[in-house]
Amino acid sequence: MSTTASQGQSVHANGVDIHYLDRGQGDPLVLLHGGVVSTNPIWTGVPIAYATHMDTLAEHFRVIAPDTRGGGKTVHSGGAISFDMLADDVAALIDALDLERPLITGFSEGGITATVLAIRHPDAVRAIVNHAGFDAFDPDAPTIAMMRQILGGSPDATEPDPDTAARGFEASEQMSAMFELMKRDQDDGQGDGHWREYLRLSWDRTTQPPGYTYADLAQITAPALILTGDRDDFCTVEQAVTAFRQLPDGELAILPGHGHYIPPAAIQTTLEFFTRRLASQS
Repeated sequence: MSTTASQGQSVHANGVDIHYLDRGQGDPLVLLHGGVVSTNPIWTGVPIAYATHMDTLAEHFRVIAPDTRGGGKTVHSGGAISFDMLADDVAALIDALDLERPLITGFSEGGITATVLAIRHPDAVRAIVNHAGFDAFDPDAPTIAMMRQILGGSPDATEPDPDTAARGFEASEQMSAMFELMKRDQDDGQGDGHWREYLRLSWDRTTQPPGYTYADLAQITAPALILTGDRDDFCTVEQAVTAFRQLPDGELAILPGHGHYIPPAAIQTTLEFFTRRLASQS
């Protein structure tokens, strides 16, 4: 284990040096960020990032927040990055840090990873929250075409096109500001121009099903919460219900008036779920 710049640490696990933040005390909680963002504090105030909520979560748990392989400060050695690989990264991180069956929560892409982790390594986790990351388990999800459009310029694109993606982001005032943050974050973490490689590395896992369907959620033995907003453009309420019904020990929470982002209500719902489940296991 080593200390890195910018208030983080790194540990070698599953063949890479995983950069992570370590905040607070108590039961361990592994926090998995979504796509585009990282654990970098520059994302504070951006609603799709956990950075704004780190202090709140750290008041209750020891929060371990890793950068996803290929992004932020976690360098990928090459090749496609699957959700199986990302889940195995988290399992290896848990082992390397000697965490005793931590809680896991993830938003969007992080929610997919958290769920695949619970399927592949059921004994590694105590409880999980999938916040708006369950659409990937629907093989007919429109998200796949949406991501091909975003990263490749067309719903039928067969490869990533970072320049086309950049023009798409820059066409929207709101998305343009987020895109500039992403470029700054990725380039600061891994060198000038890494933002292009980050988008390329995101292609495979975001433009095709992860290899699991809703039926596979029945393999999750840990308590699990499916969480979404009723205005989410990526994860619908109908998909949330389908995912919830597959879980052996599941809960479902729908946040009224919220879309695909992380509001304080989602953090409060997550804290209440974990606190309640920990109490029932003691």
